[in-house]
Amino acid sequence: MFSSDHVGAVFFDVDGTLVPGTSSSVFLAGFLGHRDELAEAEAAYACGALDNRQVSELDAAGWAGTPEERVNGWLDGLPLVTGIAETVAWCRRNELLPVLATLAWSPVGGHLADRFGFHAFCGPRLETADGRFTGRVARHFDEHDKRDFARAQARESGLSLRSCAAVGDSRSDLPLFASVGLSVAFNGSAGARAAATATVDDDDLRSVLPVLGRLVTAARR
Repeated sequence: MFSSDHVGAVFFDVDGTLVPGTSSSVFLAGFLGHRDELAEAEAAYACGALDNRQVSELDAAGWAGTPEERVNGWLDGLPLVTGIAETVAWCRRNELLPVLATLAWSPVGGHLADRFGFHAFCGPRLETADGRFTGRVARHFDEHDKRDFARAQARESGLSLRSCAAVGDSRSDLPLFASVGLSVAFNGSAGARAAATATVDDDDLRSVLPVLGRLVTAARR
């Protein structure tokens, strides 16, 4: 549960935000053998031709038979923007709780939370049996669920979402952008830029810190 000492929270997206130029699912699909098919499906989602459920089911099928234990080793090589650890540390020093709000599969969120110290994470779950993925989705999770997760996390702390921020880049961030007090389109799509409070283009996540500082300033007035 959140500490009452926090003045706000910052919800960070993963795919296209912390993972630049691609998604964690496409990266993992490179090991699983369906990278090109998934990349096409994700592009169709981005333009509204497919929904999240369709993309998740297509991706999940490619996981069938893969041992759960193999994934963390693959994720050690996940391409990431620089400055994640420093940004998380800055948030904590400034009483902003860093949280992952993502549509990435739960093994990805768990890996990044453990690696960088994010407080919590969300996301869809893959079904497993006897230590292997079955090729089916155990829990679907879309952009509206992402917003609702953030709302629930804020409520636990006694915070309003209006005292929180979101950092993201694309369609899946729009409902959350509309709900928080401060939103940052980090290397964002045209839609994310239009919806965001601020836009930042860089390969270092620390570039969002001057914008996030507005939350701290507002809370301490």
